Amino acid sequence: MIHYRVEIADLHAHLLRVTLTLPRPAAVQRLSLPVWIPGSYLVREFARHLSQLDARQGKRAVELQQLDKCSWQASCKGSTALTLSYLVYAFDASVRTAWLDTQRGFFNGTSLFLRCEGREAEPQRVQLAGLPAGWDVATAMAPVGKLEFEAADYDELIDHPFELGAFWRGRFEAGGVEHEFVVAGAWPGFDGERLLADTQKICAAQIRFWHGEGAAPMQRYVFMLNAVDDSYGGLEHRASTALICARRDLPRRGMQGLPDGYVTLLGLISHEYFHTWNVKRLKPADFAPYDLTRENYTELLWFFEGFTSYYDDLFLLRCGLIDATRYTKLLAKTINQVLGTPGRKVQSVAQASFDAWVKYYRPDENTANATVSYYTKGSLIALALDLTLRGEGRGTLDAVLHELWRASAAGSGSGANGAISEADIAAALQRVGGRDYAAELAAWVHGTAELPLAPLLASVGLDWSHERANFAQRLGARLNDTPQGLKVHSVQRGSAAEQAGLAAGDELIALDDWRLTKLEDAVLLATPEAPQRLLVARDKRLLALTLPVAQIDGAVQLTPQAKPTAAIKRRRDVWLQPAPT
Repeated sequence: MIHYRVEIADLHAHLLRVTLTLPRPAAVQRLSLPVWIPGSYLVREFARHLSQLDARQGKRAVELQQLDKCSWQASCKGSTALTLSYLVYAFDASVRTAWLDTQRGFFNGTSLFLRCEGREAEPQRVQLAGLPAGWDVATAMAPVGKLEFEAADYDELIDHPFELGAFWRGRFEAGGVEHEFVVAGAWPGFDGERLLADTQKICAAQIRFWHGEGAAPMQRYVFMLNAVDDSYGGLEHRASTALICARRDLPRRGMQGLPDGYVTLLGLISHEYFHTWNVKRLKPADFAPYDLTRENYTELLWFFEGFTSYYDDLFLLRCGLIDATRYTKLLAKTINQVLGTPGRKVQSVAQASFDAWVKYYRPDENTANATVSYYTKGSLIALALDLTLRGEGRGTLDAVLHELWRASAAGSGSGANGAISEADIAAALQRVGGRDYAAELAAWVHGTAELPLAPLLASVGLDWSHERANFAQRLGARLNDTPQGLKVHSVQRGSAAEQAGLAAGDELIALDDWRLTKLEDAVLLATPEAPQRLLVARDKRLLALTLPVAQIDGAVQLTPQAKPTAAIKRRRDVWLQPAPT
């Protein structure tokens, strides 16, 4: 059996020591480390954090030759086990890599475990050592002894992150599955029982959605949440998820209602849990199997991330955590995010999916002008398809996902099947809707025209209107209040700011000869009816610009129709009603 020993080498230096023992190595044994982690589409070069690699067979030193940025070759003799020892620097607080300090440890296998090429299908065992007193362990990997865990193969080995430390832990059951929730970094007053109860509702609703009364594809599931001062994100795995959130968004004892920050956290939990099915079992055919040595391209992230983004907040409604009014506000927020992205007219979501490796995870001041989020626009495509199906009276998007699950054989729970293409999605839409949806897919997925959201939402009793545009919207720029003054973060293509000559990094000094120190000053001094004089500082120089008049719509708001027809009311009620418990 292939064995990895992970030892705390130095808490203050953030170093883990990994000892890999490989029985019966090949005469020329290749080893490699992934360059990316599934679910996060960027080459991250995890091997840059490895150092002091040493290889031996018994007492004999083994020549270890580096072949490229992430691969090595060991020259072995005989069948004596090959032992490799190396250090891993762990100081990335994200959910994608590894972290170690005096308070907490965390790692993904893609950051630590060298792959023994040719031996990936064999069982792989992990042993933890040197944990500080009082530290606990959380992982979905199967335990086989004290601080020992085992995976069936290398793919499973790297799909079970580990949380280490003195964290809060709670448990609940949903849909016949044991769930564990651990929280690191929670402050006093954290209401763990509230978090467990609300998460249980989400999990139970999603298991019912996918399986009815049938069995879920996992027997146990682990949520690992790291609460910090200010961050947000998550990464899905086959039987767990790693999450990070702002500490202030945790529920507190005595808290009334659902503050916006807590709703955001619940939406993240819902999103990552839905991925248990939509991307971990159902998956792009381009990812079957993963090649972890290079980029894996697909045009389908609008489906796997976008449709998951549609369902994450919808399940908060379905399980009764939020009402229809709160849900439509969240929906309007997503609409405004997409409408505030000029890149939606430049790049399709299929292209954005393909370009994720170079664009989505590397945003800059021009990102909003050059690309579109396959998360947000993908979720609106899901909405448009769902409302189209409902309006035609032939089915729902729910039925399309159920059809994909059934047709792909992912329902076996093995995860070995479930690879789908866009043709499979189109076929499922046709089987459910009774007609060809090629025109919609061509226009919405592969085109850049606006989605017909206003009439579709009107068909379920929601009227579309615009608020009065605020100063930043009329300007067409994202502004940041900083200790150095009011600065331009980015400028939208075709905006008044661009016409005036503003650029990212400019500091706004004065508007019509009145000093600006913060965004509130600009809001009070702005006069949208006439051009205004704008004084800015750029690279220590003062520039006098003219800000033109800009007549644009403000944010979209969705309001229930006062007197919907009976048919419209029925469609709205069916779409927005909580699911039965």
